[in-house]
Amino acid sequence: MSSPISPVALVTGASRGIGAAIARRLARDGFTVVINYSGDARAAAAVATDIEAAGGRALTAQADVADPAAVRRMFDAAEAAFGGVDVLVNNAGVLQQAPLVDVDDEQFDRIIAINLKGSFNAMREAGRRLREGGRIINFSSSLVGTLLPTYGAYVASKAAVEGMTPILAKELRGRRITVNAVAPGPTATELFLKGKPDALVEQLAKAAPLERLGTPEDIASVVAFLAGPDGGWVNGQVLRANGGMV
Repeated sequence: MSSPISPVALVTGASRGIGAAIARRLARDGFTVVINYSGDARAAAAVATDIEAAGGRALTAQADVADPAAVRRMFDAAEAAFGGVDVLVNNAGVLQQAPLVDVDDEQFDRIIAINLKGSFNAMREAGRRLREGGRIINFSSSLVGTLLPTYGAYVASKAAVEGMTPILAKELRGRRITVNAVAPGPTATELFLKGKPDALVEQLAKAAPLERLGTPEDIASVVAFLAGPDGGWVNGQVLRANGGMV
């Protein structure tokens, strides 16, 4: 008797941090995982090795999500390897902070190119190519709620993703595809902790009523819910996974 074909999840920005935790969690939940990365092939391969060592299936796929042609090739590679894609986790992004008056054109363009255009590129491709009954899970940030100084350009990019999320959910009517966004709060990743003094990290950890930073696994659990059968009735929503901070 042949084993059932596992659903396929494509996770952008999955070579480290939250993306890597999501890839590993979805693999444990029975998904075949496509691990997208931009530049660090070794880190992406390490995630794939971990998944395969645990009995899962994984493929690495290099693509700059800001490049629509690269995103198309990434979906092509997933379809060629596994026959199609069922879940897109739109996790790739960059975080830069500075007062708006100090953000130069190059910084602004990079944030918009990756966080907004990159998310759009992957959403558009998934909207065209996901199999019926699939899931699109975008990434925003709880900074859209806190509106802290120095995050203006970043928040602008993420607020736009939040705006597109319920619109795409409505546009995909009839295909049983849900579209939601996850908005993490402060999460203990290398990217978040780098360059922050201990006192600031402690202050951010105490901001939520649960009085700790989130972990990548906390966020991966929310994504797993939305990607799995129990999340099938949630559509067009933004889930703020931040321990009650906002």
